[in-house]
Amino acid sequence: METANSSNILSSTFYLTGIPGYEQFHHWISIPFCLLYLLGIVGNSTILHIVWTDPRLHEPMYYFLAMLSITDMGMSLPTMISLFRVLWSISREIQFNTCVVQMFFIHTFSFTESSVLLAMALDRYVAICHPLQYATILTPTLITKIGIAALLRSALPVIPLLARLAFFPFCHSHTLSHSYCLHQDVIRLACADTKFNVIYGLVLITLLWGMDSLGIFVSYVFILHSVLKISSQEGRFKALNTCASHICAVLILYVPMIGLSIVHRFAKHSSPLIHIFMAHIYLLVPPVLNPVIYSVKTKQIRQGVLCLLFPLKISSSVM
Repeated sequence: METANSSNILSSTFYLTGIPGYEQFHHWISIPFCLLYLLGIVGNSTILHIVWTDPRLHEPMYYFLAMLSITDMGMSLPTMISLFRVLWSISREIQFNTCVVQMFFIHTFSFTESSVLLAMALDRYVAICHPLQYATILTPTLITKIGIAALLRSALPVIPLLARLAFFPFCHSHTLSHSYCLHQDVIRLACADTKFNVIYGLVLITLLWGMDSLGIFVSYVFILHSVLKISSQEGRFKALNTCASHICAVLILYVPMIGLSIVHRFAKHSSPLIHIFMAHIYLLVPPVLNPVIYSVKTKQIRQGVLCLLFPLKISSSVM
């Protein structure tokens, strides 16, 4: 009986939601979403190409930046197909197993992005507080291990959370609140005791994001302490300026994330538009803005972008 129930759940179909009340404008609404996804893909692909092809950028800071670009795309791209299927009126249906895979990628890469930002904070700490040991501490081998550990640390704890969904009966409405699947949205439809999933999910968020944000905060305490020891004001400004892009990236991830969590926990009966708006900001803003911020604030990345756009002019000016 339990096996039959499980196989029945695996074949369940959920129905995604676009922008409630604006269904007749979905085709027009898809245009800004197309532009945002295009900007995110082009921007992050450009960062990856520049770091990969320019030997001068084969340094820890830029390796971590490449990791950030990968996690940005990993977090946003799984939502793209289902979003446009809804907005272009192709289909609102999504199968249970597809939904689980989508949730796995969204939640795994959102946790991974937080871990990468922690690694980038540690990179800035070593660069500013221990500049002479920078190359010997952050070796390519260690950076590779950090990247693998960040991915495993984010992916493995998510598996038990999603595996339990296969044993939940979904006897309520199968209509989800978003144009993609989120764990907190799916368990809302389950007709079973979801206490474990709720508590486990809350503990997971608290441990992973809490530890990462604490690590970032402590890193910047040490960085600030070290910067204040620099005698010249120009030296202080230069040291802090190397952290500006990272601070912006942290705010871009954590502010929408906290806002989305608050809306899901304490504003359940608010307008659906607020939930949808916050969810799209959380998944789309970091991939779009991070490449822009690092291109503007980081000289080497900016030069790489200019070389791609105007190769003849840049090469002649260098000569």
